[in-house]
Amino acid sequence: MLKYYLNRSGQIPTAAHPFVKPESFHQLKPLDTLKKADFVLTPYIKSSNLRATYQVLNTVVPYVLLWIAAVKITSISWWFLPPIIVLLVLFSLRCFSLMHDCGHNSLFRSKRANRIMGFLLGVINAIPQYGWSRDHAYHHKTNGDWERYRGVADFLSTEEFSQLDPFNQRLYELLRHPLMAIPGGFFYLVIKPRVILLAGVYDFIHHIFSDWKNSSEFNLAQTISTHSSKHWQSAAEFWDLLLNNICVVGSWIFLSHLWGVGLFWGIYSITLSCSATIFIWVFFVQHIFEDAYAHKTSGWNYVLGAVKGSSYLELPIVLRWFTADIGYHNIHHLCERIPNYHLAACHHKNSHLLSEVKTLRIGDLLNCSQFLLWDADSDCLVSISSFRQAAGTIANPASNSAIGAIAESLEDKHMKD
Repeated sequence: MLKYYLNRSGQIPTAAHPFVKPESFHQLKPLDTLKKADFVLTPYIKSSNLRATYQVLNTVVPYVLLWIAAVKITSISWWFLPPIIVLLVLFSLRCFSLMHDCGHNSLFRSKRANRIMGFLLGVINAIPQYGWSRDHAYHHKTNGDWERYRGVADFLSTEEFSQLDPFNQRLYELLRHPLMAIPGGFFYLVIKPRVILLAGVYDFIHHIFSDWKNSSEFNLAQTISTHSSKHWQSAAEFWDLLLNNICVVGSWIFLSHLWGVGLFWGIYSITLSCSATIFIWVFFVQHIFEDAYAHKTSGWNYVLGAVKGSSYLELPIVLRWFTADIGYHNIHHLCERIPNYHLAACHHKNSHLLSEVKTLRIGDLLNCSQFLLWDADSDCLVSISSFRQAAGTIANPASNSAIGAIAESLEDKHMKD
């Protein structure tokens, strides 16, 4: 029974046999020489509708029941509410994780099923799934290429940071502090999608009136067809955004009327803020860390972006379940079509190729949060303190001369030896 559980949870290989060499006996290869063909990925791409359906049910049903329990329990005692909110946060986190899989078309076998379920899971977390998945796909295509994609918080290069005045430098550092993920998560899920829709509709109406005012032969159909919005990239993305807003705002109104505005928004805002914060932190430590692959576009390598530009996040088994095994991030980046329920097995199958990847834990967040700048000259992430120290050294001629003298003496010693 224990062996079966460990197999299912990915703690030991599923094909253990006394006459089969484990992956650790395979020949190791340096990370810089790896190619995608070196990895065994194809057998793990197969999605299962049965497992996907089971995952959706064991996530959405408890989430709904917890909401009902939270409302009922307040009539007995408010002291019972905090543990229920903790569970709501975790199940909201899992809803987001499954929506993420749907965006990669990996949860279900059918693209249509992934699209429908991704939309519904997006409504639960108030996020339009179609636009989010498009942006996330761009992240996968460019991971480790810091000229094209600047990570989870639009990081600056050292050159761009040096051009800011002291106030904006401090503001930049403050806005990227881990605690800012709490209000940032609420804004990202609850406010931003509504603002995008309103701003896009305003631009659309302004476009129509401008065309009508400036054109002698106004054609409404032609005006609509020629409109290009900066807030969405396609008609499909617009309709997804509109329907998401209708469903989300409609549910806000209905549930506020049913349960009371104060009770509903008190629980809802805490749940979404905390679940978004956790996912932002998880995403952060999976890509922002010391020695992370942060290359220029020229010479950028997709495989190195996957194995060196993302970490293996070692999580407790409970958090592994609620994050749908997203901690196996190197494998996920190598092939996003692998569903979450195959990531652990695929990771262990290829463990001999991943022995040198960065292993992190949630506790490493504070250390990782130092690396907020990209140094394009050295293709690496640096901390603001180390950048300021280096800038101070360059600005100090006496220090430079001392360093130069030390370097010359070391060079002379090396020549004599």
